[in-house]
Amino acid sequence: MLDTSVDHDTELAGFRELLFGFADFLVTNFFLPLRAATNKTPQPSPVYHAAVQQVQTQEEQQRIQDFVGTPERLSVLRETCLTRDRHRCVVTCAFDLTEATRQWRAEQRWDQLSAKDDDGNPLDASNQYANLEVAHILPYALTKGENSELDESRKAAIAILNMFDNGVIYLIEGTDIDWPRNAITLTHDIHQLFGHFDIFFERVADTPPHTYRIGTFLPPFYSNQLPITRTLFTHPSIDPPSERLLALHSAIAHILHLSGAGEYIQAILNDMEKGVVREDGSTQLGVMSTPSLTSTARAKKACAWPLHMRSVSTWRTISGLWRPRLL
Repeated sequence: MLDTSVDHDTELAGFRELLFGFADFLVTNFFLPLRAATNKTPQPSPVYHAAVQQVQTQEEQQRIQDFVGTPERLSVLRETCLTRDRHRCVVTCAFDLTEATRQWRAEQRWDQLSAKDDDGNPLDASNQYANLEVAHILPYALTKGENSELDESRKAAIAILNMFDNGVIYLIEGTDIDWPRNAITLTHDIHQLFGHFDIFFERVADTPPHTYRIGTFLPPFYSNQLPITRTLFTHPSIDPPSERLLALHSAIAHILHLSGAGEYIQAILNDMEKGVVREDGSTQLGVMSTPSLTSTARAKKACAWPLHMRSVSTWRTISGLWRPRLL
C-alpha cells in the first residue's frame, strides 16, 4: 500500500539531484580526464629527449617526469612489449616496419628473403607492415606526481577507478603503470582508437589463455574489420597483458558508449583542442580533472544511496549538460 505520509515527488526530486550530481562528478573527475589522458602514449626517443633536457631546468625535468613517467622507462616498456608481442600489432598482426627495415639493411641482401619475423617466417610482400607503438591499457597520466593540485585530481580518479574494480589500483601503482601487464603493441591508428575507447577486448570463455574477442563501437564502414578473435602472444619472462585491466578498459568503453557520455566528452575535447589545449592534452589535463567542491560534496552524498537506487538505463542531454535518465 502506498504510504501517503511520504512526499514521493520531493523524495524523487532529492534523489534526482543526487544522481545528477554524482553523474557530473564521474564525468568531471574520471571519464573526462581519463579520456583526455588516453589520447596517446608517448613514444619517446632517448636521444632526442636528452637534447631537449639540456635546455630544461632540473625542476622542470622532474615536474614533467612525475606527470608522464620517465622517457627511459617508456622506451624500455616499448621494447619489452615488442619482444613479447613478437613485433606485431595484437589486433591487425601487422609486423613492425622499423624492425623489418633494420633486418634488411643489416643483411644487405635486398634481392633475397633474408629478413624473418620472430617465428622464423620470411618477411615478404604477403605480410602487413606498420610503425608500431606501445599503448597503455590504463593511461600513464594516472601515475602520482608531486604537484598537489594534480595529486588531488589523480586521487579522485583513482578512487573512482577502484570503485569499478576494488583493488585494481595496486596493479598500476607508481611505476607499475609502465609494467608490461598494462601495455599492448598496436599500430598508430589502432592505438588512437583503443585510447578513445572505440575498441575493446573481451575474454572468450572456454578458449586458450589470453584469447580475446576484439570488438568496436565504430560505424559499420569500419567495423566490418571487427570483431575478431585473437590469442595474444606470451613470453616466458615478460608478463602478458592483464586480463583484469583489459576487462576494466572494456567496461569503461561500454559505459561511455551506452550512456552517451563518450560523445559529450569528445565534443568538449574537440572544443578545447581548437582553443588552447595542445595535441597531447597535458597542459590542460590538471584543469580538466580538478573536481569542484560542489561536485565533491554531491558525490559523498551519492555514495550513500541504497544499491537498488543506483540503476540507470540511459543518459540524455539537458540544457547542454550530461544527465542520467532514471528507470
